[in-house]
Order: sequence, then C-alpha cells, then structure tokens
Amino acid sequence: MSPIQSLRRGVLVASLCSVAACIPSGPQRPAPAPPPITVAPAPPVLRPPVSPPVRLQPSARLLNAIQALGGSFRGEVGISVRDIDEGWTVAWGGDTPRPQQSVSKFWVAIAVMDAVDQGRLSLSDPITVRRSDLTVFHQPIRAQIGADGYRTTIGNLLSCAMTRSDNTCNDVLLWKVGGPEAIRRMLKTKGIEGVTFGPGERLLQARTAGLEWKPEWAGGSGFLQARAAMNQETRRRALERYLADPYDGASANGVTLGIALLAQGKLLSARSTDSLVTLMHASKTGPLRLKSGLQPGWTLAHKTGTGQELGSLSTGYNDVGLLRGPDGHRYAVAVMIASTREPIPVRMRLMGDVSRAIIASTD
Repeated sequence: MSPIQSLRRGVLVASLCSVAACIPSGPQRPAPAPPPITVAPAPPVLRPPVSPPVRLQPSARLLNAIQALGGSFRGEVGISVRDIDEGWTVAWGGDTPRPQQSVSKFWVAIAVMDAVDQGRLSLSDPITVRRSDLTVFHQPIRAQIGADGYRTTIGNLLSCAMTRSDNTCNDVLLWKVGGPEAIRRMLKTKGIEGVTFGPGERLLQARTAGLEWKPEWAGGSGFLQARAAMNQETRRRALERYLADPYDGASANGVTLGIALLAQGKLLSARSTDSLVTLMHASKTGPLRLKSGLQPGWTLAHKTGTGQELGSLSTGYNDVGLLRGPDGHRYAVAVMIASTREPIPVRMRLMGDVSRAIIASTD
C-alpha cells in the first residue's frame, strides 16, 4: 500500500472514532488590562503590477474588528490573523504565550511528515499500540486495544490524532519521532518562533492538575480518581501556575507563523504538505468554532485544543487553521483563549466572529 493510500485509509478509519472534545474540571483573579492591538507590517517588497492591487497592510475594517473582538471578550485571549499571500499580520495579544493543549498535535504531525520526507518513517509502517500507551481524556483508540494491543499503521494514528484529536494516538507518534526534545529541535530548525512544546499528554495533564503521573494510571480511571480526591485549593494553585507559565505555551502569532510556513511549502515536501492539510480539512472537532463563521466558497483546515476546567473556569480553548477564500487567497488564523468563565457558546461565537471579520474585510 502506498503512503497516500494508507493516509486515505487512515481518514476512513478515523471516521469510526467517536466525536468529543479534547479534554473534560476557584475563583478567577481579575483579568489584567487587555493588551494593545499590534500590527506587524510586511517588509517592502517590489512586485509586478497585479489586479487587484496587493495590500501590504491589513484593512482598517479588519484591524478595527479584531481590536473590538479582543477588547470586548471577558477572558484572556490571543488572536492572530496572518495574510499568507501578502505578508501582513494583525493581532490582539498575539505575542503572549498561552496554553496550546491539542493544538500541539499540529507540531507532532509536522515532525511525522518530516520524518516521512526524510525516509525515516512511512505512513504504511505497522505499529502496535498497547494498554501501557494509553493517556488521559479523549482517546477513542482505547476501545480497539485488547490484551495483545492494537496493530495499526503510522498513517492511521496520524489520521486519528489530527481528525479526532486522539491523545493516545498523538503520544505514540510523539515518542516514535523522538519525544518532546525532537519536536523542540524541529521548531527551532524550521524557524517557528513563539512556540514551545510540553512534556507529552500524560505529564502535561497531571502537572496542570497538581499531580505527578503514575504509570499504573494508563488505561484506567486512576488519574481522574486522584484528581477528584484533591483539595480544590491545591488544584487552583496548580492551574494558576500553569496559566502563568504554560508548559505547552505558544503565542497566537507563533502559531500562525507555523501555519503560514506550512502553507508556503517551507516546512515539508509538496506531497506531505498536501497530505497534512487534507487531514486538517477532515477534522471532526470544533465544527462551531472558527468554522461557524465561514461563508460559501471559503474553507478551513484546522486544529482545535481544549484544556481542563475547574468550576466555572475553562482553560486552553483554542482553534487555529488555514483559511482559504473562493479566489484562493490564504490566511493563517489563531484564536487562543487561555482562560475564561464565559460559556461555550460565547467562546465559539468569538471564534466565528474572527472568521466573519476576515471574510467581511475582503468585500
């Protein structure tokens, strides 16, 4: 079976997984003053005459819309819109590191496809997932793993990680490409600034809750039971530490830089770029986040992320992606809500409004 056949088969296999958010739960301290909106103009570029004329700055309409959306949201949010074809960026709180949660699966996917490009991996390579590989929260593959494990392929794991945000599939791939340090080296080598990478799903979620991961928790409910038994004040302090300095932190501008470099073919081969973007188009998570603002002819290839909750406080509620207009014009978009007490419909509305603002600015 060819790598592309394996990848297509993987998307079909992933469609059997169940749809769910990435993860499931103090009073919140008053939010600091909102950060000023920032605009990073593209450097002057000599271009031949084109029609319509190329803009080297965002429109005032988009700039004002992003400022209004970021400034009016009740919570800590970073917004970044990067025009991939013209070079400008408009952002609200775009340089502040915020929790990525499952947005970080995007970087693991790039590392996997990079290894494929280098001949170190093939999407058709067989791999066995065992009970000891299980992580926490959303992991549809868990139902497939019997006493002797579950035999599948690299391509199938990648598909389920990107389209269903399966934590175990992603962690298995993470260690297959060399672990967190390999992802950090990849980010540095490829010039993706403003993005860090955490310690892996199990350690990240345990530390966020104020726990240390125990191997015997894999495949069972030990983590959830231990977290439920914790003193709420201890959990609150642990969550505050995480939000103040996220172990998996990335800025919205850093994320859109990575998406833009991918779209420009600067991270992977053309074949691997198309394969990864195809998977992101097939994502089943977050259909009412950025996608809720799409208009006819517009498409979005994206990756969501959702963090832990404590009482009414939600953390790491994200959606990032590659937005393409009917004329082929491309934008990298990131909305990263670090923390908020707003209900889910309000968070989703913010994300949809960012998409709507971009589309309206092209009229």
